[in-house]
Amino acid sequence: MRIVIAGGHGQIALRLERLLAARGDEVAGIIRKAEQGDDLRAAGAEPVVLDLESASVEAVAERLRGADAAVFAAGAGPGSGVNRKDTVDKGAAVLFADAAVRAGVRRFLVVSSMGADPGHRGDEVFDVYLRAKGEADAHVQGLDSLDWTILRPGALTNDPGTGLVRLEARTGRGSVPRDDVAAVLAELLDTPATSGLTLELISGPAPVPVAVKAVAGN
Repeated sequence: MRIVIAGGHGQIALRLERLLAARGDEVAGIIRKAEQGDDLRAAGAEPVVLDLESASVEAVAERLRGADAAVFAAGAGPGSGVNRKDTVDKGAAVLFADAAVRAGVRRFLVVSSMGADPGHRGDEVFDVYLRAKGEADAHVQGLDSLDWTILRPGALTNDPGTGLVRLEARTGRGSVPRDDVAAVLAELLDTPATSGLTLELISGPAPVPVAVKAVAGN
């Protein structure tokens, strides 16, 4: 497959790029800074320099044409303020989804967040973040032209992955290594029967392939 990843220099995205490239997929990662390109090449991905905060839908669609799947893994980051939660965590996600529709890319994965909710209350930065992610998810869920799956991991860690997870519509709170989030995303890309599902993810008892097959109904 050819897969285009938004937020290609992010910690989850770089792990996913390595996994996909190692299994023979063609991977492109969208990045804002050209100097990040070497890290993507080292992961086996083609760097695509494009600022999703200022690009047009058509410019993004042009980079998506010919892809078999798209993954939104971009984020403003923990040090960013309220404004960038709106422009990246919501705005860039909406733009990327709309561009996928225009480019005719149906398979679409979103790395969201546990607790994402367009109706989330509060004015702290994290409240705004959860609301922005929820609004972006709601936009994607309303696009009939996409075979979308939304993944909402719990607290992210840099611990080595175990390959054992709990993946359900509701898991309850918990943490999960970024390695395992990337592994689940790779498995979801190969499992179109998970289209239309919004799933929470934490560490758990099931091997990643088994967990994904279970939610797919297999």
